[in-house]
Amino acid sequence: MNSCHLSRRMWLKSVATGLGSAILIPGGLARGSRANEAIQVGIIATGGRGRANMEGVAALPGVRIVALCEVDRGRLQQAAQRYPGARTDTDFRHMLDHADGLDAVVISTPDHTHAAAAVRAMRQGLHCFCEKPLTRSVYEARVMREVAAEQQVVTQMGTPARGNEDVIRLVEIIRSGALGDLIEAHYWTNRPIWPQGFDRPSGEEPVPESLDWESWIGPAPMRPFVARWPAGHPVYDLPDNRRRGGYVYHPFVWRGWWDFGTGALGDIAPHQWHSAYWGLELGAPSSVQVLETSGPVTEMFPAATTLQFDFAATGDRPTTKIFWYDGGHFPPADLLAGATPAPNGSLLVGTKAVIGPGHQSVGDFEDVPRTLRRPGGLYQSWVDGIRHGDPREPSCAFDYAGPLNEACLLGNIALKMEQRIEWDGVAFRITNSEPANQYLHAEYRSGWEL
Repeated sequence: MNSCHLSRRMWLKSVATGLGSAILIPGGLARGSRANEAIQVGIIATGGRGRANMEGVAALPGVRIVALCEVDRGRLQQAAQRYPGARTDTDFRHMLDHADGLDAVVISTPDHTHAAAAVRAMRQGLHCFCEKPLTRSVYEARVMREVAAEQQVVTQMGTPARGNEDVIRLVEIIRSGALGDLIEAHYWTNRPIWPQGFDRPSGEEPVPESLDWESWIGPAPMRPFVARWPAGHPVYDLPDNRRRGGYVYHPFVWRGWWDFGTGALGDIAPHQWHSAYWGLELGAPSSVQVLETSGPVTEMFPAATTLQFDFAATGDRPTTKIFWYDGGHFPPADLLAGATPAPNGSLLVGTKAVIGPGHQSVGDFEDVPRTLRRPGGLYQSWVDGIRHGDPREPSCAFDYAGPLNEACLLGNIALKMEQRIEWDGVAFRITNSEPANQYLHAEYRSGWEL
């Protein structure tokens, strides 16, 4: 590592270390003579959400893309044409082993490789943007939060929702007491929009020359490559599957697989839950139970589920319940007061008022004071945090995103076990089912450990 880059990274970290310094030093002066230097960013995954995140960060003034990593060589070549001169790799481990000159990374890989890439990067002192959900497992979410705090790097989970004006207003309304006590929050989604609820297709096909399958599998158990579902398989004729090319794993449809994704819950709950989770500062649920499911979690998540998360009463806050619906499930019709819900939505039930379909809206509470900070956009607030040396500036830093993801992903363990689970977040243990604890973390292939 060259000495000039080492001194810059140490400077950025030293600014972030002081509790008050980032607040007292004006942003334009915080980097002194380096205020005009470009933040040099490495991109890990360049397709799908990766491309959106890459372009979003690259569009900001003072950001330079200097390294690209993508397991699909076709996508990698396309990205390299957009950012000539950037180093290229298909294995993020190799990219991070040669990270001289990097200040930060943007990670948009499938869920199962988020932590492996992010933890490695943060331990090298690199600031980290990671697509949601933050991780595939509950354990990884805990590690991500702890490593970010230890390294004092600036982090951001890839959800714009926590910086969204409507979400911020919901939090202000909840905290104002205008709803009374928030006792229930209901969230639903049209996901999955990919195949779920099936067994793995048999057979094996040659891995395309354009795909680094070893790096795509990463820390997960190795399995044979199969490109598309075979004709005659029940999944083959699903409309969503046809629109997505009938792929089995790559691209995008990995979300439905237990080893690689987190299903509909992991895909959307990190976007939707902020109103109640942030509004009430909920922390860890005391229990999670499955109310309805279309089938067990084998290798894929079920096609439709309804879950209930219970958060124990604390101080002046009574017990709060979060209900989750996917795959065409919705809250009970009487709760919706005859309204037809949108494909994705929420309903917040307080002891004084309800916000959601068939009830009141955010606009009905204009008299509630605006008390919360309005951060910059998803990418801007992360880059601003790096420039100002302030890990608290991003809209969804890992100190918040980690506990949020822990809470959400416990729902997938309840699905896997097909039973109610009771959670002790301090002891980091499911207390009523010893076998369930094996699903808090994953076994990593050699060379891909955290």
